[in-house]
Amino acid sequence: MSVKTFRVTGRMKIRNRWERFSIDVRAVKVEDAIEKVYSNLGGRHKLKRFDVKIDEVKEMVEVGESS
Repeated sequence: MSVKTFRVTGRMKIRNRWERFSIDVRAVKVEDAIEKVYSNLGGRHKLKRFDVKIDEVKEMVEVGESS
């Protein structure tokens, strides 16, 4: 099992407006990356899960990593 970098993009509701975000997180699985984003945004902006809409999760290719 190796740790990968994921780019999570979506929208978060701040003061009755939906703001876009893009966050890079390191995780083993996609589900773990999503949990980290919920935790991070909840702690930083005091958002609930229903105030965060995740649109896309992409695995980023590390520099120097062979295919």
